[in-house]
Amino acid sequence: MASFRVPALRHASAKTAFQYLGGTQRRWAQVHDVRFLVTHREPDRVTEKYKAKLQQKAKQEGLKDVEELKAVYHDKIRNERKKAFGSIPTSPACSSNFPPPPSPPHPSQHSTTPSSHPSDPPGLKTLSSYIDIRKTLELPQKEIEYIWRLRHASDPQSLCAVIPKSTYNRIESTARQHPQFILPLPREGQGAEIHFLQWTFPTPTTTTVLFTHLAEFKLRGEYAQPHTTVTHHLDLADPKGLVLLQGSIVDGRGITVEEAKWLLMCLQKFYGGGDKVERRKLLEQFSHGDGDFKVEQLLEEAEKIV
Repeated sequence: MASFRVPALRHASAKTAFQYLGGTQRRWAQVHDVRFLVTHREPDRVTEKYKAKLQQKAKQEGLKDVEELKAVYHDKIRNERKKAFGSIPTSPACSSNFPPPPSPPHPSQHSTTPSSHPSDPPGLKTLSSYIDIRKTLELPQKEIEYIWRLRHASDPQSLCAVIPKSTYNRIESTARQHPQFILPLPREGQGAEIHFLQWTFPTPTTTTVLFTHLAEFKLRGEYAQPHTTVTHHLDLADPKGLVLLQGSIVDGRGITVEEAKWLLMCLQKFYGGGDKVERRKLLEQFSHGDGDFKVEQLLEEAEKIV
């Protein structure tokens, strides 16, 4: 069973942390493909890599140049991405620079409506896709937790968790201010592999985290495909005090379920640890493109069990 239980993602993931750290604190001297995100300045190279083919395609289409070709196909690409991943930002700015984080909005009002709305992004699975919300609202918290874990027990590529509303509120507040960040994944004998994460807020009752290999994001920019998608369902947040988390790992993208759990544990450390000064500082430095952002400090904070 690939599910795991929160509070705060930490307790059930501690064993995973020790498996990777070997029960001791380690330092990884090698860090791959990091300086791209540390500086926030290196441009996307995918266009250069396929420049000749793109120019040939533009000529075949009777277009002036590659830029005109990209403009012609922009809407088609955006629509295909929406079908595949729901609401994912497709601003052209994403291909070269990270867009600035949005201003923190007013606290969201979590709806308790048990059905999806016509305006929901294509491909987005709401909570009603998994459970009967009206019936679930009649159950105590413990039974809801059990049903949610049981619902995902048969899928080996699935992640699930039940998060207390107070914990989730801290995470979301931080995510609104810092919707993009990087996290390390230790690879024994190979250093630390860096992964890029991005928060999206497609509906009032769902928030999503997309995890992508940094090398993939560096190469393809806005067209990079996430290896793990995690959705928080907020339908029960107000009436039951619970947020239900569901995630899935894409086959063939080089990530296992246990590794995805590690990334979720790290996400909890940085986004849920409001009293951790160093972690909050790293989030702020990364969001602002601060040259003082230190990957070594990121690794050190990720190593800590608490």
